[in-house]
Amino acid sequence: MGNTHSLINQPPVETPDAGAELQGSWEQRWHPLLQEWVIFSAHRQDRPWTGERFASQHTEQIRHDPDCYLCPGNGRISGDVNPEYSGVFVFDNDRPSISFDAPAPLDTPPGIYRNKPATGLTRVLCYSPLHNLTMAELNEQQVLEVVEQWQHQTRSLSRLSGITSVNIFENKGQLCGMSNPHPHGQIYATNFLYKTVESHLQAAQEHHRQTGQCLFQDILTAEQSDGRRIVAENDTMLAFVPYFARFAYEVFIAPKRTVAHVSALNDRETADLAALMRTVLIKMDNLWEMSFPYLMMLHQAPVDNGDYRLFHFHIELYPPLRTPELRKYVA
Repeated sequence: MGNTHSLINQPPVETPDAGAELQGSWEQRWHPLLQEWVIFSAHRQDRPWTGERFASQHTEQIRHDPDCYLCPGNGRISGDVNPEYSGVFVFDNDRPSISFDAPAPLDTPPGIYRNKPATGLTRVLCYSPLHNLTMAELNEQQVLEVVEQWQHQTRSLSRLSGITSVNIFENKGQLCGMSNPHPHGQIYATNFLYKTVESHLQAAQEHHRQTGQCLFQDILTAEQSDGRRIVAENDTMLAFVPYFARFAYEVFIAPKRTVAHVSALNDRETADLAALMRTVLIKMDNLWEMSFPYLMMLHQAPVDNGDYRLFHFHIELYPPLRTPELRKYVA
């Protein structure tokens, strides 16, 4: 894994002349959580581009869409009808990608291939009854209700037999695969761990063996010492573009105290997380005066009652754009 490279294009650095611009543009930066090298090449942000371009995406204007299966009072493909909800609303996905009803045993594949049932459940979390809002457009109390629902879902799903991981995410914008503009995220409770979580666990354990320190705490210390990549901060939370970012506007949001799950945050930290989330998302929208697309992932430890004191819960935001019209491709 240590020899893996990810190709990125970071925002251009303002320099007095073209010669100075290219100085130090070709750089490898170590990604301590994934244990791989990232190539940093800032000058390529302004390279000629004749490929596909994207129009700026704007927020939906309809407060209630009669054809939207997430709006209050509307029917869904399962035949269920959404209640006239006024805050957050959570329901089991009508077309889940994993299920406790997964068939077992499975047919044995040929040769070296292996398989096993993918069990668990998936849920949809609507942030608001209003169809035309995004999380950035919710008020602070409404964002707090979303964060508190993340905590509730993590706690309740963790108690289910066979569940080892609770994964919460949002795909915002068509560029990120969003199938419905109604403000919502998804929750996957699974019988398996995703590779990213395994990589973070391994990196944290190796770092602790070598230094006796918590890896993510050392990341926070480095970012605070440098200061240039900090996006926003309050008493208990920090938002920053990591030194090892793979996307031009990638942002981490993390508590200053090490906790393994979002559900382990205390009341003050929970309120601060909601406030900082809203601040960061507003900053993203204001960057180009458009509804900023992103993939948001909550990175938290497994929920199998293991010892995960070294795992540091945090949120990662991956916006796919490098300019208002150009998408960033990891090739």
